[in-house]
Amino acid sequence: MEEIKYKPIGIIHTPFKKPEGTPIQPEGGKGIEGWIEIFPEYTEGLKDLEGFSHIILIYHFHLCKKSNLIVKPYMDKRSHGVFSTRAPSRPNPIGISTVRLLRIENNKIYICDVDIVDGTPLLDIKPYVPEFDRRETEKIGWLKKNIFKLPDSKDDGRFIK
Repeated sequence: MEEIKYKPIGIIHTPFKKPEGTPIQPEGGKGIEGWIEIFPEYTEGLKDLEGFSHIILIYHFHLCKKSNLIVKPYMDKRSHGVFSTRAPSRPNPIGISTVRLLRIENNKIYICDVDIVDGTPLLDIKPYVPEFDRRETEKIGWLKKNIFKLPDSKDDGRFIK
């Protein structure tokens, strides 16, 4: 199969200047604000986005320099297969976050509940639609015993070394 390449559509700006200390999920970043600079050639694509309260950001983990198939995630002491985690050290270092949309001013999108490092390249935006995106679940794997740790879990830099 041929190589797939993506071009960023913007840059995510947040208070987090390095991975260490960054919340590991939007739920852990409750109330933390940031903004996205959309490159001018993509600004027209923001039309009607302000009608949504939440958006899904798809971005590139630009600080991850290695890929591992077995990782020790932030909320567990045991190792797991990378595809059973949200760890950034992946074959394709792509991240997703559902954040609250505060407002849009020209090519700037103001967001809240941020868990992303400043300067992260944005690949795409999708509107969050509960009827499309919310699912009833029966199980959450190894996280069942660890999910209570989420509010206090922060990045410790383990995936950029």
